[in-house]
Amino acid sequence: MKLSKKLQQLPPQFFASLVQKTGDAIAQGRDVINLGQGNPDQPTPLHIVKALQEAVENPTTHKYSPFRGISELKEAAANFYKREYNVDIDPLTEVAILSGTKIGLVELPMAVLNPGDWMLLPDPGYPDYLSGVVLADVKLDTVPLIAENNFLPDYGALSKESKKRAKLMYLNYPNNPTGAIADLNFFNDTVAFAKENEIAICHDFAYGAVGFDGVKPVSFLQAEGAKDVGIEMYTMSKTFNMAGWRVGFAIGNSQIIDAINVIQDHMFVSLFPAVQHAAVAALNGNQDCVTTFVNNYEKRRNALISACNRIGWKVEAPRGSFFAWLNVPKGFTSQNFADKLLSETDVAVAPGNGFGEFGEGYIRVGLLVDEHRLEEAIDRIGRLGIFNKDMTNE
Repeated sequence: MKLSKKLQQLPPQFFASLVQKTGDAIAQGRDVINLGQGNPDQPTPLHIVKALQEAVENPTTHKYSPFRGISELKEAAANFYKREYNVDIDPLTEVAILSGTKIGLVELPMAVLNPGDWMLLPDPGYPDYLSGVVLADVKLDTVPLIAENNFLPDYGALSKESKKRAKLMYLNYPNNPTGAIADLNFFNDTVAFAKENEIAICHDFAYGAVGFDGVKPVSFLQAEGAKDVGIEMYTMSKTFNMAGWRVGFAIGNSQIIDAINVIQDHMFVSLFPAVQHAAVAALNGNQDCVTTFVNNYEKRRNALISACNRIGWKVEAPRGSFFAWLNVPKGFTSQNFADKLLSETDVAVAPGNGFGEFGEGYIRVGLLVDEHRLEEAIDRIGRLGIFNKDMTNE
């Protein structure tokens, strides 16, 4: 049986090919330092694990979850937003439980757009955004994110046609892959832009907990009028090292939340209730573990940037997320530089072109190994002698 035309139209899974290349090198017995992954390397905090264990022992969690998730998790999400961002949320109408926010990001265009409608996606951006475009049979314009604008969209540079036809726009700060952050002024401008052009906003807040240099990332919902135009998606994966647990939530505009709930009514019966109870413990519990995680990432960032400086690699330090967005040396593309690093130094990185046209000229490095391995990776790269030849991009 052949794949459906819809599946044949899906873009190649960028991360799957990246994992395959790295896995092949490791299978050969090579000591690969994997900086291409996006998977937190530290375990889930013990109090969350214990909450799951206790919930699993309760037979009531062995049954189907309510279709739209347990009320305790919705209430915990609302309480979390009030405590962390001073945003008021109605848990009954403004929260949708997700089995990981990837599902929400891919299903949202199917829930709120019609075939042939247009949406705006950041470039560079999370590759799986494109899956939602294909599955919903919609069209897209890209919003370039460039260093000269601190990797923020320039709404004034968008064409009149793009603004007129777009009905939905995705944003993501702290940003994957660039590590850029957005402030409240930017989100206020975004709300104004959305209202003026009748565009719904979905802010992917996956790295919402990870800000550096004493700066706490801002929620889109903190902007005045944000709930009038959009939602935010928050995952437990990064904040609480719960990537494999597959739990998150969408929060904000009640009409968009209802659309997500309706499509999920037909596709899922929410997620394992015990995992939802563990998520409640994470959101309501002591947040010292989050502070520890963020401080750890910042130490790794500092080690990485110092090591790059030592070998003459002129790069910008990320301000958030657990990624660094590093320019490739002059004379290389993103792909052939990444291939060279894997084949000649056993360092795996993600080539920037996998994140979009404007990702060309960069590689993405994950801060997901300890400082010593990060320093060793850069030392290996330094021994290539590329940067000693002053070949960095100007």
